Amino acid sequence: MKHSVFLVFFMAFLFNSHSIIAQKKEFIVVLDAGHGGKDPGKVGQNHAKEKDIALNIVLQVGEILEKEKGISVVYTRKTDVFVDLWERGRIANKADADLFVSIHCNAHNSQASGAETWVLGTHANRQNFEVAKAENSVILLEDNYEMKYKGFDPHSPNSVIGLTLMQEEYLDQSIQLASIIQEGLTKNLNLLDRGVKQAGFVVLHQTYMPSVLIETGFLTNTVEGHFLNSINGQGKYSNSISSDIIKYIQQIALNTVGNTNVAKSETNTGAKSTASTANNASHIFNNIEFKVQIASGSNKIPTKSYNFNGLSNIERVKVDGSYKYYLGNTSDYNEIRKIQEFAKSKGYSTAFIVAFENGKKISVEDVFKKS
Repeated sequence: MKHSVFLVFFMAFLFNSHSIIAQKKEFIVVLDAGHGGKDPGKVGQNHAKEKDIALNIVLQVGEILEKEKGISVVYTRKTDVFVDLWERGRIANKADADLFVSIHCNAHNSQASGAETWVLGTHANRQNFEVAKAENSVILLEDNYEMKYKGFDPHSPNSVIGLTLMQEEYLDQSIQLASIIQEGLTKNLNLLDRGVKQAGFVVLHQTYMPSVLIETGFLTNTVEGHFLNSINGQGKYSNSISSDIIKYIQQIALNTVGNTNVAKSETNTGAKSTASTANNASHIFNNIEFKVQIASGSNKIPTKSYNFNGLSNIERVKVDGSYKYYLGNTSDYNEIRKIQEFAKSKGYSTAFIVAFENGKKISVEDVFKKS
């Protein structure tokens, strides 16, 4: 099944491996177990229901994340109850969440297998639309759905395309998270990689943050269905997903804070203090270009300063049918952080740093790993 998830930023200090150090506010993750109550979702091997497996995995992921300092977890449901798609989004928005992760299971009339992770998008792919239509049809079980969704037709491609406009601001972060989770599931659990995909999911549209929808595997596959319905299998899925959410948060922190290590002052020697040199020295990387991404979307906007709150020298790049807008170009990480703060002062509160090595985009985290 497919329902999705998203958002991110505002960390104040770096954290290492599995410990998030002091930050300005807790990072709020909303975990959404697909289906529930009168909506069982897909049914697979030995009558295993998607709603039960999704809930078990969500609760375990939440338990792991709640042990991390600086992470707060909100659930759209913790029991076997029906929660409509509108309410799931409202819960995330009311919590002012930084991330929305919806967990599901897949099914097919064949022995199809593998994991796939979805973000909200308009890709005009018939198969992707059918996937979204199946998930969105849940709204027909909701009370007063005609009023809630204001004429939205889950069977109409035009309705689905209209969903995505408000989520474009968070698309890059959503894809970043989806890619990390997808890589983790396929490598950690040795699953067939069905890729990161885009489609028009109502549950993702309702949220105002980076959001993803995970299809953990196929309940109708003999081997995969048994694994998904086992305590061992659900534990492995939970460990993989939770560790990748943490990895994503760490990457976001690198984008927004940079190196905050401070050398200890020398004492009892009369020697000059070396404190804070890490913050003040230039951090220049050979063959690396840092830029600040301030916006992205399907619209081709002229790069005039009046279109970008007075910012000049904006670079527009077309990537996979959409446009990304960058400010700045430097190998000095400290300098790009200053440019990022300037962009934020101009109203681009979600501006984030991206890195390129010899023209190829890489994660900022990888830049520091190589240094």
